[in-house]
Amino acid sequence: MPFGNNNFGIGQGPRSYDYDITRGRAATQEGLSDFFRGVFTWMTIGLMLTGFISYFVAMDKPLVGYLYTHVMLFYVLMGIQLAAVLGLSFGINKLPADISEAIFLFYSALTGVTFSFIFLVYTNQSIEVVFFLTAVSFGLLAFLGYTTKRDLTEMGNFMMIGLFAIIIAMVVNFFLHSSTLMYVVSILGVVIFLGLTAYDMQKLKQIYLSGSFDTRKETVMGALTLYLDFINLFLMLLTLFGGGGRRR
Repeated sequence: MPFGNNNFGIGQGPRSYDYDITRGRAATQEGLSDFFRGVFTWMTIGLMLTGFISYFVAMDKPLVGYLYTHVMLFYVLMGIQLAAVLGLSFGINKLPADISEAIFLFYSALTGVTFSFIFLVYTNQSIEVVFFLTAVSFGLLAFLGYTTKRDLTEMGNFMMIGLFAIIIAMVVNFFLHSSTLMYVVSILGVVIFLGLTAYDMQKLKQIYLSGSFDTRKETVMGALTLYLDFINLFLMLLTLFGGGGRRR
């Protein structure tokens, strides 16, 4: 029995190799879980900040009245929001992690100000029901995107084209004021943002597994991406299902 009791014999090679592979996979899975835990923690912080600020702004009648009687100020705030998103998206590699996190929090807070209108248009009950519906549908598609073996790149590209299409339609409808067009845009928007949720989850997973990124920065960028998917899905669903609870 030349190899029977030899701890360094050839018979031990495959076992040691398999153990290393298993240990490596476990470490990768643990790191991936930590990464997404960070992403969803930041996303949750952003959503909570948006929700609290939008509610308290809406409850301050003089403030909200000033905002909505000075339309230009409202558009300026939306322009700053857009600048913050673009700055973070395109400058993530150059910005320090602390600055990236601060911009994300600033954007979430500013979104709370511009979102305050929903508390003036819809009842709290309508908002709560739609938020629950958004959370459930978002969670299901996020799980699908994380677990599926199918490459969602082609679908993601198609959804991005659809996103640009509904943005153009919304700009056109700003002048037309068509309730039918808004309804169609909202239906398409729900489909698009659900699809983007699955795609973005898969993309974030692939980015982590590639190993070529700054974990802290990519965590914030991932949080921003999913945050945008969530709030836009929420707005589309609110347009579709919140109408029955409009304030009079």
